[in-house]
Amino acid sequence: MNGLRGLAWLLALQSVGELLARGLSLPFPGPVIGMLLLLVALQVPSVRVPVAACANFLLSHLSLLFVPVGVGVMTHLDLLGQYGARMLVVVVLSTWMGLAITVLVLRLLRGKSDA
Repeated sequence: MNGLRGLAWLLALQSVGELLARGLSLPFPGPVIGMLLLLVALQVPSVRVPVAACANFLLSHLSLLFVPVGVGVMTHLDLLGQYGARMLVVVVLSTWMGLAITVLVLRLLRGKSDA
């Protein structure tokens, strides 16, 4: 029952985020706003405990979420053969760029907090 309450919290916060994004014409997607609301809501134990139960359930079944991806790859093997090398280069470069930018931002923020 706790897991269902956690799922209800997750869906409610995402819906509120979506309503805020669309209602106020914000430049952020609704799920991102919902995640920010979740970050604030997790400070309350009556939210944190059910959401943790839901998260544990979802994590224990995480491998099932990869099945659709595997089926998609298998159905488009011809595209993977045609563009696979390019896709690999893009994924590797974007991952490294994301890591590098994260490191730079953390160093900048850390430098400001030390001053």
